Amino acid sequence: QVQLVESGGGLVQAGASLRLSCTASGRTLTGYVLGWFRQAPGKEREFVAAIRRNAFSQRYADSVAGRCTASRDNADKTMYLQINKLKPEDSAVYYCAARVDTPGVLPSRPSQYDYWGRGTQVTVSS
Repeated sequence: QVQLVESGGGLVQAGASLRLSCTASGRTLTGYVLGWFRQAPGKEREFVAAIRRNAFSQRYADSVAGRCTASRDNADKTMYLQINKLKPEDSAVYYCAARVDTPGVLPSRPSQYDYWGRGTQVTVSS
């Protein structure tokens, strides 16, 4: 069982940066693909980023590409999402997710992930 806890959300102005964290409770995340998703009110949960243990393997949504960087710490217990140049449309609850890594393209659909955190709110004011 993988338990994930997100942190780092908040209220910021447009153009600011945030770093979100996702920490595994009681175990490392070695062997897992990690993903970030977000969900705004009235909208479906959407893919933001995914990363393998090998940090060279990353994938980003078009909406955040060039503004977002996912990373994992050396102890492989925490994942980060750095978001720069935040826009009001980035406002959402951000979730981290995990699944056992398998060969192939990094997964981008919520149904492809087995473990989820409870989310952290990001609100960007204009």
